[in-house]
Order: sequence, then structure tokens, then C-alpha cells
Amino acid sequence: MSSTTPIDQGRAVRPGEELNIPAVDAWLRTLVPSLEGTPEVTQFSGGASNWTYRLKYPNRDLILRRPPAGTKAKSAHDMSREYNVQKALKPAYPFVPTMIGLCQDASVIGSDFYVMERIEGIIPRKQLPRGLQLDKDTTRRLCLNVIDKLVQLHQVDAAAVGLSSLGKGPGYPKRQIEGWSDRYEKAGTWNVLSFKRVRDWLKANTPDDVATCLIHNDWRFDNVVLDAGDPTRVIGVLDWEMATLGDPLMDLGNTLAYWVQADDNVMMRMTRRQPTHLPGMLRREEVVEYYLDKMKLKPGNWTFYEVYGLFRLAVIIQQIYYRYHHKQTRNPAFKNFWLLANYLGLRCERLIRTKGAR
Repeated sequence: MSSTTPIDQGRAVRPGEELNIPAVDAWLRTLVPSLEGTPEVTQFSGGASNWTYRLKYPNRDLILRRPPAGTKAKSAHDMSREYNVQKALKPAYPFVPTMIGLCQDASVIGSDFYVMERIEGIIPRKQLPRGLQLDKDTTRRLCLNVIDKLVQLHQVDAAAVGLSSLGKGPGYPKRQIEGWSDRYEKAGTWNVLSFKRVRDWLKANTPDDVATCLIHNDWRFDNVVLDAGDPTRVIGVLDWEMATLGDPLMDLGNTLAYWVQADDNVMMRMTRRQPTHLPGMLRREEVVEYYLDKMKLKPGNWTFYEVYGLFRLAVIIQQIYYRYHHKQTRNPAFKNFWLLANYLGLRCERLIRTKGAR
């Protein structure tokens, strides 16, 4: 690895998304009186839907998370939940950032927000950072380490960390299929297929929970932080807003939906947002085999979880396109998302035809 490999950094705050820094600073000093000077404020563009800022004080490096402006549904951007999950999980799973404080006083910035310690390191996004070159063996080691951290999360004792009430009990796969099918119907536009066969097949083939554990629900390479000195070592896991108690194989199915290989077709490669195409990365079937062996699990029909993950991703993409279609956003990057939604749905149908009877 080159010594010039860049640490993940924030950028200039986007217009219209500025923070009331004096108010945030005054609130923070009630929790951390030792703060020195005024913070340098930048913003991260990647990650989940919540807005993420870096507050770099001369003597502390902090991260602030808040919902987007104008958010109506608090449940979709529940800062309290996200904060409390990480705070409870930290003692058993040290890769969670250290929480500093949760603010539910709307007079500070107009919404709930929380602050945590920044984990300094490399975030492997669509392309590895310039200056970071890994050979095939090192890439494989990185890949296995990322999967191992997911296994480690799934083995945390939720009751022991006080999170046994986080989920809704047995029936997680059934609730997910019903929920995502309903969301797809509500996000429909004239140019996407109904995928009734996919939804009907998922409903007819929904298994019971293989287990119930803490799941991340957005496990990707661009949600982990790597040690700059050893970029195969995971030192942090980010974006816990969708974490819950659920079926671990549903979590793995979600992860595999983003796992794009070098030999995938052009449409699938268009969805790639992590470096899973590099020589040395496990193929999807190898990921499943490795994970199942580590967890000692034997699914009755793995295809269900693979189809579920792809369908869920199709719904997420279509929900974004729905907003563009109805001029709720004008971001031109979303113009052709309907094509991706259709492609993912067709990929589901092909999996059902070729593997669905297993």
C-alpha cells in the first residue's frame, strides 16, 4: 500500500444543508467541556439517507448525524433509535463508533441529532482510493475479514446487550416479503413491470426464521472502515439506521444483492458500489458457503434469500425513481433507475426459473 493512500474525508457542506454551528457547539460543550476552539465542518456525501457531518475540533474529531430537512416520518429517520442501538451494542461489538450524545431539543438545529467519535480510516467504495493497491491474496483476506465481521455481529447476544426488544419477534421473513411487496406496488410507474410472479413466488416460498439475531440490514464494503496501516483490517462499521432483530440469512441476502462480480453483465455492473469485482474477492456462491459454514446454518432453499435481496434492491431503486418520475427530485442521476428496477426484477425471475425449485 502506498503511504499516500487517502483517509476518508468530508467535503464542503452542500448548499441548503448547513448546520447552526454555534448552537451545536454550545450544546456539545455541555457534554464535552474540554473542547478547544471552533470546529472545521465538512459533510460526507456517501452513506445512508441521513445527513452526516464531520466536526473537527483542534483536540477532538467528531461526527454528527441528523435527518434530512423537512422529514415528516420520524420512524424513517429515528435518531434516538440509531443512537441507542449503537450505544448498547458497543461493549459487545467494538467496531461500532463511540457515542457522545443524543440531542432531542428541536431548538438547537430543528431536529433530533446525535454526535459520535469519528473512526479514522479508509472506506472502500466503488473504487479503492488512489494509492491503495491490493494483490489478489490481500484482497481475499480483506474480503474474508469483512464477512467475518458480519458473522461476529450475528453472534452477538442481543439480550446480553439490552436489545432483545429491538425487533417484532418471530416471522421476520414473512413481514419483510409483505412489506417490500406493498412498497413496490405503491412506487409503481407506467414503465416498470408488476413482477407479480416474483412477489407471489416469494410469498409462497417464505421460510420460517432460521434464527433471530442482531442484523445490520445494509452490510456493504462502503459501510466499513479499514485501518490505514493494514487495509485488510476492519476497525469500524457504520450506518446502523436499519439495524434490528431479524433473520441472519435475510441480512446476507441483502448483502449479496450488492455483490457485483467482474463477469456480471453490463446492467448488473451498473449497480456496483463496492470493490467486489477485484481479483481475490469471493464469488457470491463462495460468500454464501463461507458464511453458512461459519454460522453452522443450513437453509432449505438459499434461492429464496437471493431473490429477496435482489427484489428488495429493486424496490429501493424504484422508490427513488418514483420520486424523480413525480418531480419530487430533479437529480438527473435517477432518470434511468426504472431500467435498473426492471433488470433486477427480471434477474429475480431468471433465478426462480433456474433455481427456484431447489
